[in-house]
Amino acid sequence: MFGGRKFKSIDDVDSSVQMKLYSLTKREILTVFTCFFLAVTVTLVIGINGPSVVYSETLRATELPDTPKHLQKGPFYLESPYLSSFNQQLYLWCKIVTNNTGSGKYTEPFGMNVKILGKEDQYGFEVNRDSNERERVLQCEQDSCKDFLVMHLGHLQYLLYTVTIEFSGLSKLPHKIVDVVFTFQTFNPNFTQLEIWFRFGFLVVTFIAICLFAHSMRKFSLRDWTIEQKWLVILLPLLLLYNNPLFALTFLVSSWIPNLLDAFFQTSFCAALLLFWICTYHGLRTSERSLCLFYMPKVVLVGVVWVLAFFFASWESYHKTVDPHILHRLRLPLFHCKFILKIVFFVFLAIYVLYLLFLIIRAWTELTSLPYFDIRLKFLTILTFVIIVAS
Repeated sequence: MFGGRKFKSIDDVDSSVQMKLYSLTKREILTVFTCFFLAVTVTLVIGINGPSVVYSETLRATELPDTPKHLQKGPFYLESPYLSSFNQQLYLWCKIVTNNTGSGKYTEPFGMNVKILGKEDQYGFEVNRDSNERERVLQCEQDSCKDFLVMHLGHLQYLLYTVTIEFSGLSKLPHKIVDVVFTFQTFNPNFTQLEIWFRFGFLVVTFIAICLFAHSMRKFSLRDWTIEQKWLVILLPLLLLYNNPLFALTFLVSSWIPNLLDAFFQTSFCAALLLFWICTYHGLRTSERSLCLFYMPKVVLVGVVWVLAFFFASWESYHKTVDPHILHRLRLPLFHCKFILKIVFFVFLAIYVLYLLFLIIRAWTELTSLPYFDIRLKFLTILTFVIIVAS
């Protein structure tokens, strides 16, 4: 399927560089995976016991210096905590509390007007030029209503933000509003510093791995490499980019471009990994791998998934930076287009999963009786399973 000549014996398969994997004992293979799981465990322990990811600050409307007379309308004058570029992003959530003592559920559409000012050196700069009224739907149960997002700043340009919020249409609620709870959320600066060091550490480890691989393979001709070794030439540099050498630009440049590059690097590595799996499982069974029949269908299949994944990531990254009220775009035609593209994305992803399962079954059926190839197949399958579980 998708090109390639099927072999009948090991002599029909192209000769390749002898892999260290062929001489590994079961104990040595177990040691390799034990070290991998140990590294993952250490990372998880550091993450669990390290600084919290989110920093939150809660403000109640009834405790504000300028408490509005009518909680159904406002206006509410809020001031964010002092921020730095290490806070990365800023969220503002709102929760409305009523005097309802019953157990019923109800919804109520309402309007919300938000004005955001960034403050620096006693000067205020307007952040959201388009401050038209946005529509929301309030979902309530008993005396508490579901939290809803007021705004989201994907990049912080100022040390302090002031937010003015006004509601309309909440006077129609069947119950009286007794309080409005606002919550500012940002990334913990200590967590951001930990993230920077982790990325730098993985970047150094990946670079060392590239150097060791290049040094060990320098004596052999490229045509004698196995398909796994050839793919490492692509995967290792992409893994280096996945750890993003330009990550520091996110905190130095007031632009959404660094976030776009980060999304591009991550989606590209994941797409290359998906392509590696289907090419390798199929390539182990064939000696002829033509560009048109073998690689092209796989590139098209994974390429559609990659393009759509990058579009979603870049779309979110862009609008989180330039549009604090990203939810209001859900009513625009662009949202419907995005919804259709999501369906296409999941359809192609399902086709990929089915095709990968087909290749795995065929490989296990045809290669388990061949020396060396059964070892490569088992190692590849275990590694694939571990990566999927770890992800």
